[in-house]
Parts: sequence; C-alpha cells; structure tokens
Amino acid sequence: MDFNLDETQQDVRRLAADVLAKEADEERLRQAGLLSLCVPEEAGGAGLGPVEMAVTLREVGAKAAAVPGLPALAGSLALARHGTPEQQRRHADGIALAVREPGRALAAPPETIAHDDGGWTLTGRKVTVMYPGAAALVTAGEGLFLAEVTGATPERTSTGEPAATVVLDGAPAERVAGPEAAADVRRLYTAAIVAQASGVLAGALELTTAHIRTRRQFGRALAEFQAVTVQIADVYIAGRALDVAMWSALWRLGEGLPAEEDLALAAYHAAEAVKALHTCQHLHGGLGLDVTYPLHRYFAQAKHLSYLLGGADAQLDLIGALV
Repeated sequence: MDFNLDETQQDVRRLAADVLAKEADEERLRQAGLLSLCVPEEAGGAGLGPVEMAVTLREVGAKAAAVPGLPALAGSLALARHGTPEQQRRHADGIALAVREPGRALAAPPETIAHDDGGWTLTGRKVTVMYPGAAALVTAGEGLFLAEVTGATPERTSTGEPAATVVLDGAPAERVAGPEAAADVRRLYTAAIVAQASGVLAGALELTTAHIRTRRQFGRALAEFQAVTVQIADVYIAGRALDVAMWSALWRLGEGLPAEEDLALAAYHAAEAVKALHTCQHLHGGLGLDVTYPLHRYFAQAKHLSYLLGGADAQLDLIGALV
C-alpha cells in the first residue's frame, strides 16, 4: 500500500488547488475539467478513479467551497463503473445521487423498491439529494437505477447548497445494474464524503494555526500557551487519524479490494471531525462566531458532511457489525 500520489494524481491536486484558490464556482470547475475527471474517456472525460476523486474533493474541502464536486464526481464514477457506454455519454455532464433514506444509515441496504411490470418503476423516498437535476442515480433493493426527478421538495442545508427530498411513487426507471452495484455506489458516496471532510479539517487546522501564531494575548502569541498547543495538537491528531483511514479505504476501492472496514473507520473519524471544528472555533474566541469569517464555512461543511454520513454513532454501529 503506497499513500504517495503518483504524477497524475499530483497534477490533479495542483489543478484543483489552483482553480479553487480563485473565485471557484461550478462553471470554472467544469471548464477546468475537474467535474469530468471520473467520466470515461469514451464519454469525453479523463477516465480516472476513486483516488483521483478523493484528491479533488479534499481540495474542495480544504477551501470549504460550495460547489457540486461531491455529487458530480461520485455520480460519474458510479456510472463509469456500472453504466453502459450510452448511459455514460448521456450523463457525462453529471448525475445526481439519490442514496440516503430517512432514518437509515448511509451504509444500510436501501428500502426503496423496484418493480418490473414490463418496465421498471421505483417506490420509496430519498432525502438530501444534493444538487438535484432532471435525473438521478437511485439505489434500490433490486439494484441501481436511473430515474427522472419530479416533485422534489427543497431541503435546507447548513452550507446553503441545494438539496431535495425525492418521493418515488411508481416513478419510471432504467435499470443500470444489480444489487452489488447499489452497494458499491453507497461505498463510493461514503468515500467521497470522507475525502471532502478530510479537506475541511485540514483547511480549518491551517486557518486556526495561522490565527494562534499571530493573535497575541498578555503580550504573548496564543501559540505560546500550553493549553492552546494541547488543543491544536488534538485537532492535528484528529486530521491524521482521518487521513490514514481515508487513504487506505480509497486505495482499496481503487484496487477492487474489500474496503468496508477501512471506510467505516474513516467515516467515523469524518463524523467526529465536528468536535475538532468546535475546538477551532474555541481557539478563535469571538472571531470564531463571526459568520463573515472563513471558519464559519468550514464549520458548516463539517456539520453537513457529518449529517450525510448519519453521524458518528451510526458509524460505530457499523464498525461493531463488521468486526
């Protein structure tokens, strides 16, 4: 297992960092080709895999950018792994992911039901479908499906990004692949969330470290106080624990190896990252509560990503079931 990025992955990281360092938006990311990294080459993309997806999303998180990188990359990678060439070309510009269900952990098998009555239809409810469009890739007990999105109800998110609840009441659908593909998509979506959370924690740590080095109290920099150094060290350790589990899980996904245990551990640390963001806020003092200060965006992202994962307790339950 080698956690060092190869030449292509380093190029992707530099490109993402350069684009996101400017006033990043969806159009700028699309022009740079970052949203089509995982689209197969035959469909006009770069044909890259899980690790490259994670490299990009980590940079998105490091800038706390409110852009559709997560659903775009995870959705296109899911279609690249399981869809037909025609489906990949049709949705080369992106596809929403309808994976989460109310009251259920992200890793749990879906309760959405697919019926085959001479044509597939779907019945169920999906929540927090990020950046919903005209169609979505939907997980069901019978497999993975493409379906039109109609009658979506908007949801509020902590980051302000668009999301919706989608009710599937006999919605016509197109079958992509079987139940094993639906399980793989849940893993890919979890990996994408974890990668972005890793970047969020890294960005918040960098911002907080710079603050305590320059902020002075009683004639001394905050970083000179032992209580402060202990707390910032805790944030660093939380980030390192998340990174080790995250890269291990992504490497295994890219190699086609079982990744459930590593992914569950990474998801637990990602969900726990909210605690580290509380520490960052505390170390900023009153400035940490200012919604115009960048730390607010990192905190909102951490809350949002933890919510998508179902929280730390759900991940502990999953870890217990796996081991």
